[in-house]
This record gives sequence, C-alpha cells and structure tokens, in this order.
Amino acid sequence: MFSSHSLPPALLEKVFQYIDLHQDEFVQTLKEWVAIESDSVQPVPRFRQELFRMMAVAADTLQRLGAHVTSVDMGSQQLPDGQSLPIPPVILAELGNDPTKGTVCFYGHLDVQPADQGNGWLTDPYVLTEVDGKLYGRGATDNKGPVLAWINAVSAFRALEQDLPVNIKFIIEGMEEAGSVALEELVEKEKNRFFSGVDYIVISDNLWISQRKPAITYGTRGNSYFMVEVKCRDQDFHSGTFGGILHEPMADLVALLGSLVDSSGHILVPGIYDEVAPLTEEEINTYKAIHLDLEEYRNSSRVEKFLFDTKEEILMHLWRYPSLSIHGIEGAFDEPGAKTVIPGQVIGKFSIRLVPHMNVSVVEKQVTRHLEDVFSKRNSSNKMVVSMTLGLHPWIANINDTQYLAAKRAIRTVFGTEPDMIRDGSTIPIAKMFQEIVHKSVVLIPLGAVDDGEHSQNEKINRWNYIEGTKLFAAFFLEMAQLH
Repeated sequence: MFSSHSLPPALLEKVFQYIDLHQDEFVQTLKEWVAIESDSVQPVPRFRQELFRMMAVAADTLQRLGAHVTSVDMGSQQLPDGQSLPIPPVILAELGNDPTKGTVCFYGHLDVQPADQGNGWLTDPYVLTEVDGKLYGRGATDNKGPVLAWINAVSAFRALEQDLPVNIKFIIEGMEEAGSVALEELVEKEKNRFFSGVDYIVISDNLWISQRKPAITYGTRGNSYFMVEVKCRDQDFHSGTFGGILHEPMADLVALLGSLVDSSGHILVPGIYDEVAPLTEEEINTYKAIHLDLEEYRNSSRVEKFLFDTKEEILMHLWRYPSLSIHGIEGAFDEPGAKTVIPGQVIGKFSIRLVPHMNVSVVEKQVTRHLEDVFSKRNSSNKMVVSMTLGLHPWIANINDTQYLAAKRAIRTVFGTEPDMIRDGSTIPIAKMFQEIVHKSVVLIPLGAVDDGEHSQNEKINRWNYIEGTKLFAAFFLEMAQLH
C-alpha cells in the first residue's frame, strides 16, 4: 500500500485507523453543518442570519482545533431594489507557524445554492440523509463535505497528539455561490500579511470525472458573457399594421446570433482561435490516460450524439478549445399560444468559454467587430449595441509543481491508483484570482464523484468519498512535508 519513497507507515496507519474509527462522528458533524440553511443566493434576511450562524460554527470548530482565527467583517451588500444585506465574514485561520515547514492554505466556502424540498428533492435538503452509502443534502459535496474533510484530517493529527506535518491556513467564505462578493479586495489587502508565508493553495470545490477514480484538476476555462441589443423603438408592433415595412429587430438579431457558430461547433468570429495554446504530444497523452466511458457518458447525459466520436476529442473540446453557446433572447415572445407581435427591441445573450492563452479584452474586441460587420451588411436602420457583461480568465497550472506531485502520491497511497489529470470546462474564478494576486501554486483536489449533483436536486456525497477524502488530505499533509 505504501509507495517506495515511504511515508512513516506507522503514523499513516494510526491516522487512517483514527479516521475509520471516527467516521460516524465526521458524518454527524456534516449533518449539523448541512442543517444550517446557508443559502447566499436568495437575498433575504433569514438566510443571511443562517450564513452568519454557519460562519460562527466554523470559526468555533477551528478554534477548538487550536487555530488562531480571525473573522473579517465584510460590510454589506447593496441590492438592486435598494435594500442592503450584511455580507457574512470571511474566516482567516492559521495553525502552526514553524518556519522549517511548508505552509498550505486551504480555500473553501460554506454557502450553498437554494434548495426546496417541493422541487424534486426526495428528502429534506437540509437534513443529511444516508441511503446506500450516499449522504444526501444541500452542500454535502459543494462545499461543506470537502471543507470538513480537511478539518477532520487536521483533527486526526491533533487527537493523536501528533505534530502537524505542515503549517495550515484556512480562508473560508460564505458568498461563493453569489460571486464571492468583496473577496478579491480582501485577498489583495492580505497579500503581504495573511498570505505572505503561504507556499501552496489547495481548493476542493469540483468533482471527479468518474464514479470511483480520483482526479486532480489543473485548469479551468474562463467565460466572456455578451449581450447584443437590437432596438427599433421601446414598444412592440402589431404585425398586421407594421409587418412588411420595417427592419424588424428580431430578424436582425437572429441573423447576428446565427453568424456566431456553425453546426459543427466551430466559432465563426475571425481571429478567435489565434491565441489558443498549441496542442502538444504530451498533452494528448494525458487525455489518452483518462478513463471515460463515452457510451455511459452519452447515456447518462441523455444525448443521442455528441459532436465528436472519440474520448480525446470530447475532452479537448470541453477543456482546451473555446466554445460559444447561445443562451436566450430577452424581449422576444416566448409564452404558449399565438401572438402576432413584432418585438420593438430584443437582447440576445451568448457566452464564450475561454481557454489559455485567450485574452478577455481581445475577445471582446473580436466579437464586437464581427457583430458590427454582420450588422452593417444588413443595412438596417435599427440600433445595435454589443456589451460584454462578464469577463473571467481561464486558469492553468504547472502540473510538475511540488504540490501536484504530493497530491498524486497521496492518491496513490489512499486509493492505490494514479489520478485522472483533468481540467474543468466551467469557470472557477477563485483559482485564477489566487494565482494572479498571491502568485502561488494552486491545486484543485476534488473529493466528490461525478454524479454528486452539485447545484441540483438530491445533491450528495458518498460516505466513501468523504471518509477516504479525509485520509487523502491527511496523506497529502505528510507528502507535502516530505517534498518540502
């Protein structure tokens, strides 16, 4: 079970044994945390109170471990309707400051997506319910389970009166699902204080690509979200009275949206692929090594056919090539029934998932120029306005960094297998933010299985993933100590 570079097997055995013996306690704590309805998405005072309670419980847990804990007041959030709501504090905690040891900082969040039992949940989303080894509850996998796994791993060393192999810091927030309000300013402010001694940053806020095979994530796509508005006038028209004599905004918009991407998924905006990182032989081999059953993937997605037939092409188009998706049209008639309306102004919404080394502001210029070109050829008298409402950069790490090596070794020790080295097709802005501001290596070590259903009804984490994940973090501390 133990690899040749040999961690102290006696200590490791002791720690693993402790974790196995105390797993029911760990599940019980998760149950208590899931019971707190820390929804940051719905802006109502009751949920805000729950969020403050959640952060207080976490701060107390860390204090009992012996950590030095600061709860940073984040002020309040102005909402569009004029009311203001307090932002839950961000917890900064530190355990150990031995200058001879490496310092690992763990980021996690304790807020959750909305959940309502009437809405497709088979159990009460805020009562952790175990069925066949699956622990169902809102926040179980995103992100309360992984945060607790890290805390449990620390508590195992503490309980056995063992010295922690590394110095540990925590940054835990309560607004991730609402866009991490005010977090970036805090990280910027603490860059030369709290983060000054940090060597590595670990995030555990995504999933494996498989049911049973662990993964390490080393990259995420970015996102540029666009609105394109075409306007004739404020009110709608009646097609009996005006049909045939107008440049109709809807026809202009459909032409604009139709000019963005072809039927094979290729983006038609000139120059958009210019900055995409070239494909290397080494990279292709990492895709070959990943276990992905295409049939099963297709069936579980309930899709008849994907754009590509091979595992490698599918993964590359999810991770390392950009994609453009059209999301909707505001102002269009979309109710049931027949209504002979000509919308007076419409807004099309689409976004581009960005990959290394695409640049947000370059993409904004390319898209705007392309739409202006297409629009000018229509000789329409309508007004068109293009705006980019969100620009998040892609993130990629160096997989030869010390902590990637440590994470691989820890996975080998706990699971007896090599991890899938994966990227995430969606955006985890926090990874890029830490990398840019703190200038330290960031690794994503997910604990949850591919079918955990984060953000969805019946979210769960498997007991096995939660407990083995706790062991994984404990082994990771020891591996980091050896490599540091």
